[in-house]
Amino acid sequence: MMLTLATTVSDAIAGVADPNTLMILAIVFGFYMAWNIGANDVANAMATSVGSGALTLRRAVIIAAVFEFAGAYFAGAGVSNTIRKGIVDPEIFSAEPTLFVCGMLAALLAAGTWLLIASYFGWPVSTTHSIVGAILGFGIVYKGFHAIYWGQVGTIAASWIVSPVLSGIISYFIFNIIMRKIFHNPRPVEAARRFTPCMVFVVFTILSMVLVMKGLKHRLKGVDLPLWEALLISGGIGLVAAFISAILVRRIDVDDADGEVEENSARQLYLSRALSRAKKHLGRAKGMSSGAVEDEVKEVLNKVDMLSAAMEQEPVSTVNQRSSVWKVERIFIYLVVISACFIAFAHGSNDVANAIGPMAAAWETIKEGVVGTQVAVSGWFLALGGIAITIGLATWGWRVMRTVGTKLTELTPSRGFSATFGAATTIVFASWLALPISTTHTLVGAVLGVGLARGIGALNLRTVRDVAVSWVVTIPAGAGLAIVFYYILAGIFN
Repeated sequence: MMLTLATTVSDAIAGVADPNTLMILAIVFGFYMAWNIGANDVANAMATSVGSGALTLRRAVIIAAVFEFAGAYFAGAGVSNTIRKGIVDPEIFSAEPTLFVCGMLAALLAAGTWLLIASYFGWPVSTTHSIVGAILGFGIVYKGFHAIYWGQVGTIAASWIVSPVLSGIISYFIFNIIMRKIFHNPRPVEAARRFTPCMVFVVFTILSMVLVMKGLKHRLKGVDLPLWEALLISGGIGLVAAFISAILVRRIDVDDADGEVEENSARQLYLSRALSRAKKHLGRAKGMSSGAVEDEVKEVLNKVDMLSAAMEQEPVSTVNQRSSVWKVERIFIYLVVISACFIAFAHGSNDVANAIGPMAAAWETIKEGVVGTQVAVSGWFLALGGIAITIGLATWGWRVMRTVGTKLTELTPSRGFSATFGAATTIVFASWLALPISTTHTLVGAVLGVGLARGIGALNLRTVRDVAVSWVVTIPAGAGLAIVFYYILAGIFN
């Protein structure tokens, strides 16, 4: 009976359109969507490493290429939901598979187009929300508003607040702890030697949990792995990493005879940066004030300029690469790079489904003639998605990297690490509590949290506003574009 129905439906599709043409379009649009995921979402994952100076753009692309592709191919979804996140009732399409295929193609094209626009302006938006908005659009135009699970849409909208707030709070406190325990210590290198193994233990435990709960969840789907067991495995990895780091961190050379000079250099560098930020904030205040207030601000600004100039003439102000602060930041270079590798692997394994899921759904519907709620995803689909994601990052991802890494707030390796760690911790907690989050929103919120730790003046509020608006617009933009593309494709093939 099922075979007869499949043959009948397949013949129905063949009667109105060449199945080969639809299959080719499914591959092209899926590749296009994955390319835009690489340009936008992957750029978010690597932005803190590039913006903090821990990695060059070329090295970030190479690392992301390896770990994103590995995550997509080896740990990508073996089975993908064709209707993302339960937004639309899949039963409404069972009678007209051609329109279902057109809808999936329209969703891929619409989500990819919106991501292309967002990436051009450097806006970090959620690829998941983009594809959800697109499916929402063609679901409404096909069967009306009653076919939509609006409660689920509201849950997704809540993630606009939950994701950045939670990660921002965690990053805020992590960065303050690092500053208090290490950088505000008279001998920061010695403090780093004591504190780093503990920090590495927590970092590797959390990042291992990210892999288990987000990156490897598809491969471990058939394995009954309780939370305590996952935590035990992750903790074991953390202990090994902490032991290795305790050995490596001892290799950071410190000449005790020069301890006082190192300490003064570190303090002067910190004071120099503080004065630089003060001049920036006073310059903004001068531009917004007038009258007597403006005169007072000018006077204070002149005094700060004179103090800064005097410090630059001090012999001790020439802080070379052997300074304590530089040595401590060097530790965080490795930590932020390792964190980015974990995030890239988890991202590749999870978000490749945003492109491959609809593509596989359209492909299987054309091939088998059955509209199903789930479809098997072959290895070459995952490989195609991994390749496209990598190409997208290499060719177009620098725009979003620049926004997240440099335009929201100024990042150093320690700040970039705090942001990446805050995002990873949020992903673990949210996965455990089943909270609706977006990886993009989580990472951006973490960067903002690090900026707020240095004061509201450390944030570029204009960029923050633009990013927030792009988040709100993502779902309706995806829906609107999907409606347009759906009508075009349905008119051609139906």
